[in-house]
Amino acid sequence: MELVKDPKVEEIFNSYPIEIKDKLKVLRKLILDSAAETDGLKKLIETVKWGEASYLTKNGSTIRLGWKSSIPDRYSIYFICTTGLVDTFKMVHGDLFEYEGNRAIHFTLSDEVPTGPLKACIGMALNYHKIKHLPLLGA
Repeated sequence: MELVKDPKVEEIFNSYPIEIKDKLKVLRKLILDSAAETDGLKKLIETVKWGEASYLTKNGSTIRLGWKSSIPDRYSIYFICTTGLVDTFKMVHGDLFEYEGNRAIHFTLSDEVPTGPLKACIGMALNYHKIKHLPLLGA
């Protein structure tokens, strides 16, 4: 899999407090690992959208990583709200995650990120346009 990197993403990570940067880098690694394990995914684009690190694929839905200074101990992974991804995550994973409506999963600095289930969610987003017709997105 080819990773196309925008150097501005590193600038964004570097602008965050170190503990947030470290947590977001863990989420970034989950995205990269999931992309590398996704059959047929040839290219992942790492870019900036809405001032946040964003990840795009040909057959997927955009994933963003973010932090807001107004909620300093929380960081998030965002999905396009019109896809139904987060609603599916809720059905599959229940209250394992803290959700924001149909657009985000939030974590606090003290949370232990459930990497297996989160990687499954990321995989659904990376394959969204291939699986959107499947019940529970193929979960």
